[in-house]
Amino acid sequence: MTGAQAAGLPTREADSAAASAVKALQAAGRHAEARERYAELVARHQRRAGRIAFHYLRDSAEADEAVQDALVKAYSHLSSFREELPFEVWFTRILINGCLDRIKARTRRERWLVPMPESPNGQRDFTERVASGGPSPEDQVLGRERRQKLAAVLSRLPERQRSVFMLSHYEGCTSREVSALTGLNESTVRVHLFRAIRRLRTLLAEDAASVGGRGEKRRVTS
Repeated sequence: MTGAQAAGLPTREADSAAASAVKALQAAGRHAEARERYAELVARHQRRAGRIAFHYLRDSAEADEAVQDALVKAYSHLSSFREELPFEVWFTRILINGCLDRIKARTRRERWLVPMPESPNGQRDFTERVASGGPSPEDQVLGRERRQKLAAVLSRLPERQRSVFMLSHYEGCTSREVSALTGLNESTVRVHLFRAIRRLRTLLAEDAASVGGRGEKRRVTS
């Protein structure tokens, strides 16, 4: 338990206090202690950061790389951290910007490279790697199918709608927090969220109808 947590500070205040302590240790040249203290922040934010990165990049390995890059960049730029913006918000901005840069770089590469065929085994779902025990095997399969369907339609949303929906529904951020993370004003956040939900419902309904239609066609022709 950190000193901030022992004092009963909320998690965000504890994070900001820890980040400020790391910054002070860096400034004093006590880098081994700074890295040790920073590891506390890494432990608290790495899993959440992995979820965010995966929703942007849709690739487990690249999401892991993006998180590591963001953690290193945040550590090396802690001198610019100010406590009026919670560490979680400050770090998530760094992570999201890094993910967007990777998407842009990937798009440029895809213009010139012929895509290689995918492995027969495919990519393991990131949610599968981080899930803990509990539900029955049948529930796990059904839950994974629902997550995969939602992930598939999420990738078809415009970038801003996808970001707002993900931060609101997956991370539980308020409109004000999403505004701080994305740089959009709160009213724009609410508009994007409304449009994202409406579009997701439409896409999910269209996909369900398409699957039902294919099933009916197979029954007729069999």
